[in-house]
Amino acid sequence: MGKQKESTAMEIEDQSSIPSDQISNLKFSVNVLQLLKSAQMQHGLRFGDYARYRRYCTARLRRLYKSLKFTHGRLKYTKRSISVTTVTEVRFLHLVLYTAERAWSHAMEKKTLPDGPNARQRSYLIGRLRKAVKWASLFQELCSIKGDSRTSLEAEAYAAYMKGSLLFEKDQNWDVALKCFKSARAVYEELGKYGDLENQVLCRERVEELEPSIRYCLHKIGESNLQTSELVSIGEIEGPALDLFKAKLEAAMAEARSQQAASMTEFHWLGNKFPISNAKTRVSILKAQELEKDIHGSAADSLPAEKKLVLYDKIFAAYHEARSCIRNDLVTAANSENVKDELSGLDKAVGAILGQQTIERNQLLVKIAKSKLNKVRDDKNEKVTKPEELVRLYDLLLQNTADLSDLVSSGRDRKVEEVALAEECELKSMSFRAERCFYLAKSYSSAGKRTEAYALYSRARSLADAALMKLQSANTADQVMIKELRTLYNESRSNSCAEHAKGIMEEEKAPENLSKKISNMSLNGTDKKMEKLLMERVDTYESAVGEVNMKVVPRIETFPPAFQPVPRNPIVLDLAYNLIEFPSLDSRMKKDKKGFISRFWG
Repeated sequence: MGKQKESTAMEIEDQSSIPSDQISNLKFSVNVLQLLKSAQMQHGLRFGDYARYRRYCTARLRRLYKSLKFTHGRLKYTKRSISVTTVTEVRFLHLVLYTAERAWSHAMEKKTLPDGPNARQRSYLIGRLRKAVKWASLFQELCSIKGDSRTSLEAEAYAAYMKGSLLFEKDQNWDVALKCFKSARAVYEELGKYGDLENQVLCRERVEELEPSIRYCLHKIGESNLQTSELVSIGEIEGPALDLFKAKLEAAMAEARSQQAASMTEFHWLGNKFPISNAKTRVSILKAQELEKDIHGSAADSLPAEKKLVLYDKIFAAYHEARSCIRNDLVTAANSENVKDELSGLDKAVGAILGQQTIERNQLLVKIAKSKLNKVRDDKNEKVTKPEELVRLYDLLLQNTADLSDLVSSGRDRKVEEVALAEECELKSMSFRAERCFYLAKSYSSAGKRTEAYALYSRARSLADAALMKLQSANTADQVMIKELRTLYNESRSNSCAEHAKGIMEEEKAPENLSKKISNMSLNGTDKKMEKLLMERVDTYESAVGEVNMKVVPRIETFPPAFQPVPRNPIVLDLAYNLIEFPSLDSRMKKDKKGFISRFWG
């Protein structure tokens, strides 16, 4: 941004020395994409704050008007149009460009309102987009005459993008909008082949941002076989150019869900059927079910773990919204017991599915943590998992399975499917308990506590063996869980043997290590890692040199000793002297004799 200002100032200084008859033949250069991208990232659009960016455009325009002495009067507004003959400096082109940006950012500010624009706000939004198209077209016209070839091409792409955005928002002339977006993409693809590296990267990013809008236009025209649900994966690219597309896509998805919800009258769960009368509940459940298909579908293996976590968060939000609607219906329900029983059953079913999804999400977190457990910290400072973190995750899983089991077991007339789900929760709980014990043993092993680690590994092996026996005796045995438990059993056995061997070796070397550490004991030193000195903890039964994980040299006492306060004789202060009232001695004092004249002036 600073370099752009310096180059602009240099151009202005050079123009001051050029005769007026040659100014009309000057060709100005404006790197439109780089200028706008820098301004947008520095003034709000990095975080989607269009109001801040609009305020910046307004302040920038005020400075340009004032520096160019192109104001519109003081008391009364006087319109001053910008034409080809007016453009004598590159700042006039900046004036038109930032005016278009201000109108566009104002429209996007209305578009990204939390509850979406209402009818009146949408009308105003389209008006601001029309204004942006008007100024972008003027910018293209001026640059075609006053700009060089590259500036003219960028202005053409900018105007085409603005026109396509207007038609995109109006839901009209999809073929024209497609033509505009393709024209802008072609220009940026061509410009991305030349120039410096930064400009090439910006042009490629712009092409990627335009691609979803082009595919959506093809979808609306009917030249694409994309389904509405498949468009969600297109809008995963971030950028200001995609905000209109994302809002349009969300509206299309909501419309599709509403149409599907009209045919959805019942919710099936574990052999139970619950009628759904509330439209909002139906839409929320449908949204959650669509997201579940994305996680468990055929393309789920290619999804990275971070995107799966984002999908799980959206599923939780949808099911929580459905439960909120169900509980509101319970409050407003009449005295009909049948309606209340149906709503309570539906709430239980949605809560159980929410519990199952929570367990799956936490299992995904465990999988991510295990992949980072044995890693060494690399140059990117990636966080390495500690065994304590896995213990915490398995604590959460045990709590989740207990809650789900309690929820499914509640009620009097339970079906076979509900009993089977409760038994599955019990088997998972046994498996999670064995895994937790295993990683707790790893935590003690890393701390050098061999006895505790050996006992915990043995306990993990017995828990895994018990879970394997119960799982193999079940009718529907999960082969993946059986494989994991066998691996856990073997690892627990090998680690317990290793801990036993390490413990014996350390026990054999204990006298040697003890004598070595005692010989290294220091009377003084500057090591501040030691919390207490040896002489300060004589009364406590703690080893100062026998611990395996002791990394600092133990100290006996500080030397030279520190200064200590000693008692001394008290200081007596006579405080009563100022409070004693002594008798007056004026009568005993000798008086001076005065003469006759001094009596008058005495």
